[in-house]
Amino acid sequence: QVHLIESGGGLAQAGGSLRLTCAASGRTLGTYPMAWFRQAAEKEREFVARITGSVRSTSYADSVKGRFTISRDNAKNTVYLQMNSLKPEDTAVYYCAASLRGWGRMEYDYDYWGQGTQVTVSS
Repeated sequence: QVHLIESGGGLAQAGGSLRLTCAASGRTLGTYPMAWFRQAAEKEREFVARITGSVRSTSYADSVKGRFTISRDNAKNTVYLQMNSLKPEDTAVYYCAASLRGWGRMEYDYDYWGQGTQVTVSS
């Protein structure tokens, strides 16, 4: 069983920055793709960013490209999401996810999920 715990959310002003952390336990995830998703109030959960295992290729949603950076530290079994130039529309609960099967942009591509961390961006 894999447990993912997100942290680092909070309140930020527009134009500010936050860094989210996802710590994994129960299994070493160094070779598996991981991703961040988010869900705003009354909206469906959407893909934000993903990263592969050892090669560490990355991919981003158009809405965050150039502002957010996903990275990982396999030695710490941890994934990060650096969020810069935040906008009010980035307000959402952010979820970390891990895949044992491959990497994609859909929720069903991922096997394990954290409980989420709230990010609120004020204008």
